[in-house]
Amino acid sequence: MKRIFFTAVSLGMLALAAPAFGADLPTKAPAAVTPLYDWSGFYVGVFGGGGYGNHNLNNALGHAGYADYTLNYDSTGAVGGGEVGYQLQSGSYVVGFVADGMWSGIKGKDNFSSTDAFGNPSNDATSLRWAGTVRALGGIAVDRLLLFFTGGWAYGQLNHTNTDSVPALGIDAFSNNRSGLVAGGGIAYAITNNLIGKLEYKYFDFGSYTRAGVTTTGLTPNGQLPYTIASTYSVMTIGLDYKFGGPVVAKY
Repeated sequence: MKRIFFTAVSLGMLALAAPAFGADLPTKAPAAVTPLYDWSGFYVGVFGGGGYGNHNLNNALGHAGYADYTLNYDSTGAVGGGEVGYQLQSGSYVVGFVADGMWSGIKGKDNFSSTDAFGNPSNDATSLRWAGTVRALGGIAVDRLLLFFTGGWAYGQLNHTNTDSVPALGIDAFSNNRSGLVAGGGIAYAITNNLIGKLEYKYFDFGSYTRAGVTTTGLTPNGQLPYTIASTYSVMTIGLDYKFGGPVVAKY
């Protein structure tokens, strides 16, 4: 009987002491929460940078050597503009669209390397006055870092001037509103939940336009052989976007 009594008392004391011992044991901390940035949402932004143009002029004189043009010249200058767009993120994939417009100071000339119909030197100069795009966008997000590619439709205004060395023939200046293609890519980083820095490259192809001869002479208004010019541009910009909505998502 005594043995049963002492056994019951011992078990009761152990039960009372168990919580005290348990309080001294190490406990596992809650799992850490890793914040992931969400790229979804509308955004507006501004950008600036520079560009390079390449221009192939062809006329009745034929190609220069093995090239596919009569003469070639470059143009350079600064650009600046703004954009608006929307992005949607699913997992690591981001898709969206963007429309932008930019002022351009990209211009250049051939420095009298061409000649008119009478063999006199003449100077061709081309400037891109403005341009805009409507593009699709796709990319891969790694938290606050986004690598993306983009492509779509481009439009812009190109001004061309031909200055003949003979004063009597003078200057022929005209503008062309061009439609073409644009493609490129870049990298973006979310500095804050709403402020995004961006580095982007875009390649524009505006095709070719023709300066035809007038009916009476078959020559352009200032005595040049009729010609076509094909223009492409490479533009590099750095920008800052403000994104609306799209909260940070917590991953456990």
